Amino acid sequence: MDMIDVFFVVKILVASVANMCIGFAWYHPRVFGASWMRMAGVTPEMVERGKRRVPYALAGGLVAGMVMAYVLSYFGGALGVITMADAVMLSVWVWIGFVAPVLLGAVLWEQKSMYLYLINALYWLVAIIVMAFVLFF
Repeated sequence: MDMIDVFFVVKILVASVANMCIGFAWYHPRVFGASWMRMAGVTPEMVERGKRRVPYALAGGLVAGMVMAYVLSYFGGALGVITMADAVMLSVWVWIGFVAPVLLGAVLWEQKSMYLYLINALYWLVAIIVMAFVLFF
């Protein structure tokens, strides 16, 4: 494995970890976490029961973030992303085309609130932009 391959893998890993760190901050009770829990129907008892699954959730989140970072990197390479403006534009288009419509299903079909949608959707917009910055710069 040459140095360029190692650097690429490290960027994918760092982008995934950055995604997780943004999620930890975004969904912290002092930011949007308390509102998110209330609107999503997550109770403190559910949180307590879920604590034993945290290592699996972290591993799954890391792998999912790496897949997302790889695909974002692939799209960026195919489209010739070379500037920060290009990276932001790619992120916004990916979010508009793939994330925002999928998350809107919860509002349309599950009768979740628009505010919950905004918490989740805007998290993904910020996370994708940060991941693009890590990948392309």
